[in-house]
Amino acid sequence: MAKVCEICDRKAAVGNLRSKSRIATKRKMGVNLQSKKIDGKKTMICTSCIKTINKQAKQSTI
Repeated sequence: MAKVCEICDRKAAVGNLRSKSRIATKRKMGVNLQSKKIDGKKTMICTSCIKTINKQAKQSTI
């Protein structure tokens, strides 16, 4: 399974690690993926999508 959010298609970003001498080396910044059941289906989604879903559910009950 790829490390991609199934809702927003967010994936790993690339950046630089900087040493004390400012030499740049490539690094990968991963996405914080969590497994969550949505409509009875197990999905891998990022935590920002989980927060959005919870916020929308909370507003719909008001």
